[in-house]
Amino acid sequence: MRDRNAPLSPADGEGLDWNKMDGLLPAIVQHGRTGAVLMLGYMSAQALEATFGSGFVTFYSRSKGRLWQKGETSGNRLKLVSVHADCDSDALLVRAEPEGPTCHLGTESCFGDEAAPAIGWLEALSAIVRDRAGATPEKSYTARLIAEGPAKIAQKVGEEGVEVALAAVTRDVNGCVEETADLVYHLSVLMQARDYDWGDVVRVLRERHGS
Repeated sequence: MRDRNAPLSPADGEGLDWNKMDGLLPAIVQHGRTGAVLMLGYMSAQALEATFGSGFVTFYSRSKGRLWQKGETSGNRLKLVSVHADCDSDALLVRAEPEGPTCHLGTESCFGDEAAPAIGWLEALSAIVRDRAGATPEKSYTARLIAEGPAKIAQKVGEEGVEVALAAVTRDVNGCVEETADLVYHLSVLMQARDYDWGDVVRVLRERHGS
């Protein structure tokens, strides 16, 4: 029996309920890092096979009547991370890394740019930090911090932590939020400098709390 918690493999396609919707399954595409819902498409067995084979998300286009790899015209492809089936094996959750805007209107998601859960934006922040780490220190505070090394970044994390603690007893909620945002940013820079990410942190939290 297939482990429902495990992602699908190419061999698992035969066990899906393709008959319920005349050979098609709805496929929800989710950003592999932020958790944002990017789009909804439909897959046939051949589209799923093509997705696994190419490493890029491929749908069955009902309007074109053929297989259609997302981004085949625009270049905004969806790089496959994993595919998961629901409990009835008649719907798919596709986790992917977008190579540009997913929506033809230019937004990250077909459901608007606010489709990511708030906590998921931490991964977007990490991506911003990674991008700015490659800038010249003269033009980027982030690059300057990373160039100064982990000890300097750790000092800033300590300072921002103290600011959060002080805000907790001397400032209103907005003040606490602002100081917490500063702390989280500097933590993201430290994580970039030491080569780990929010996924690693969440993994440890899950292990500690048994989820």
